[in-house]
Parts: sequence; structure tokens; C-alpha cells
Amino acid sequence: MNAPSSPASPAPDDYQDGNALAGPLAEVFAVDVTAAVGTCAGCRRNGPLARLRLYGHAPGLVARCPDCGQVMMRLVRSPTEAWLDLHGTLSLRIALPEV
Repeated sequence: MNAPSSPASPAPDDYQDGNALAGPLAEVFAVDVTAAVGTCAGCRRNGPLARLRLYGHAPGLVARCPDCGQVMMRLVRSPTEAWLDLHGTLSLRIALPEV
């Protein structure tokens, strides 16, 4: 038996699949992301990604918070895809270009 949904919950079939994100995400990721402001999950520091400390000694790139050293971002690339891990980043605020 299914639990009744609360008034604030959307209906179980009231959604679109993830393909609906293509347009909005293309707009967000088409900008210089190093100017975006990230919030560290470790110390809650806010600052542009350009100020992170980047290490390239691993099989990919590791970006750490300059204040507490928390890993905020990992980026690994292969010839056919990229893997981006933002586990250590609470939020990422990206300024959109003016239209």
C-alpha cells in the first residue's frame, strides 16, 4: 500500500525525465565556471573556484578549499567522457551571462 502524499508533495506521475534539464544546464555550464562561487562543505567558506588549490598528481584533478583543505571537486577525463565530483561543495553559484 502506498502512503498518501502530503499536499506539498508532487503527484508521483507529475514529472519530466532528466532530459528536460538539457537546456537549463547548457546555459549554466556555457560560462566561465572558475568565476562561480562555491561553498565548502568542510568550513562553509564561500569563494570563487579560481581560488581553490588545484592538484594534478592523481589520475585527474583535485581542487581543495584554501582555508581548510577539504576536497571540494574532483575532475577525471577519459577520451570519451568526464566525471565531475562535487561532493565536498555544498553549493555552486554561477552568474549567468546577460541577455
